[in-house]
Amino acid sequence: MAGGGVTNRAGAVVTSVHLGLSTCPNDTFAFHALMNGLVDLRGLRFDVELLDVQELNRRLLAGEFDVAKASFHAALHLADACVVLRCGSALGFGVGPVLLGVRAAARPADPIGEPPRPARVLCPGRDTTATLLYRLFHSGEGAMEQIVFSEIMPALVRGDADFGVCIHEGRFTYMDHGLHLIEDLGTTWEQAVDAPLPLGGILGRRALGRSVVDTVQEVLADSLRWAEDHREATLPTMRRHAQELGDEAIWAHVDLYVNAWTHDLGSEGARALEALAHRAAVVGLVRRGAKLEIG
Repeated sequence: MAGGGVTNRAGAVVTSVHLGLSTCPNDTFAFHALMNGLVDLRGLRFDVELLDVQELNRRLLAGEFDVAKASFHAALHLADACVVLRCGSALGFGVGPVLLGVRAAARPADPIGEPPRPARVLCPGRDTTATLLYRLFHSGEGAMEQIVFSEIMPALVRGDADFGVCIHEGRFTYMDHGLHLIEDLGTTWEQAVDAPLPLGGILGRRALGRSVVDTVQEVLADSLRWAEDHREATLPTMRRHAQELGDEAIWAHVDLYVNAWTHDLGSEGARALEALAHRAAVVGLVRRGAKLEIG
């Protein structure tokens, strides 16, 4: 199919796909081969951008990208426009965001200082699943502020905030910064729901049509298989986009977030997405009836 493209549901031939991926090691590991032309692209050309997950969420919600990684919180707002691809998701047990604090005994509901003020709680983006989890389990606790995830721990260390909802490498490195684990929000989810925590996945726009989405999915799956067969070859790409992480932390990230559900969400992944949609709708964070279709 080289050079031929893929026909979309309107009958037009699609040759180029605007693809958004995160800079996190699980994505740069899984899709290193795609980005470097090491697998059959099946007649498609991929215009790839690597961004912070909240920036991916924002631009997807604004109508950009044909296919992109997104938080499942954002995906619930895009359920009518996008499908979730079976390959490329991040979900599982023990993978959730962590609520960190400057003081070990403090809680977000506690007033801070004299005179008392609400605790300042930093979150990694309005549309992230991490922010959704905080709002599910700590509604009304503290004054929430949204900043880029990589700035949360430095802000806590400087004393600019009291708590932070940290994602990605934060769960591996917070102790090195003198911070304290207040709560593992992933564990709280698992205990409440008895399902793996769905963090984010690859969304494809319905307007692309089934044929194009399926073809993209095949390329993504091939890239992931290539990565697992050539692990060390992916390391330069991961290092380039995670410059503050050592190799040990990079591989810990990959080993935690790349799992069987990354290959295929399956029935258990679908159940986890249904649970997230239901709980978010009950508290009014997404519309009732929002349902993610796995393509």
